Amino acid sequence: MTREEYLSLCSKRYDELQALNKLDNFYDYESEFATIMKDLSKDVLEKHLSELPADRRKKKHSHNLEK
Repeated sequence: MTREEYLSLCSKRYDELQALNKLDNFYDYESEFATIMKDLSKDVLEKHLSELPADRRKKKHSHNLEK
């Protein structure tokens, strides 16, 4: 994941975060904030895990070969 891809994911949530300022109840603010951050972290994690190696047979950990 590049910096631009990460910033793109964050910028999609910016308007939702700004809308939280209109809430007058801290409980609702905290609840909505947690939901937004959970969704953002899910998107970031999926973006990190979705990149597959070019060779599906390539070993992922070289420390197993050092015996």
